[in-house]
Amino acid sequence: MDLQDRLPAAVVKALLVCLALLFSGCLAAVPDNDALPVEQVCLISADKAVPITVEVARTSAERSRGLMGRERLAPNAGMLFVYNNQRRADHGFWMYRTLIPLDIAYLDRDGVIGAIRHMVPCPSDQGRDCPTYEAGVPFYRALEMNQGYFESQGIGVGDQLSRKPSDCR
Repeated sequence: MDLQDRLPAAVVKALLVCLALLFSGCLAAVPDNDALPVEQVCLISADKAVPITVEVARTSAERSRGLMGRERLAPNAGMLFVYNNQRRADHGFWMYRTLIPLDIAYLDRDGVIGAIRHMVPCPSDQGRDCPTYEAGVPFYRALEMNQGYFESQGIGVGDQLSRKPSDCR
């Protein structure tokens, strides 16, 4: 005799719903393996330090995925792309499958901003149809923020990103 023969249908249905909810709750507790490390950093200009939160993309897969598919980015948050070796000036980023307009700052080894580019989402479903936003300067890191962020904070070429908490005064 199976469970359905011993219990009314409504009770079986209720048990199945409870099990489904319990199982989904367990899944919510499993860490997200795609989550990137998060750091509190700051952008430093001549007269101020602007604290921001960045997700740090270090591997090729993390950098390739970047902010693809995101529908929003918190106002003081961004993504920092870190490279072990210097990238050439003709290396750039594209906005394939990226849904939000972004600005990107290209940084040297010391975190000094060498160039800032404005990037717009690419509506094409083919990556080859998306423009590349070349750095124009050699770089070791790149910082993506919501479009207009750098300008709104008075951050420009020659300013610096610091990952040292003591610099974020």
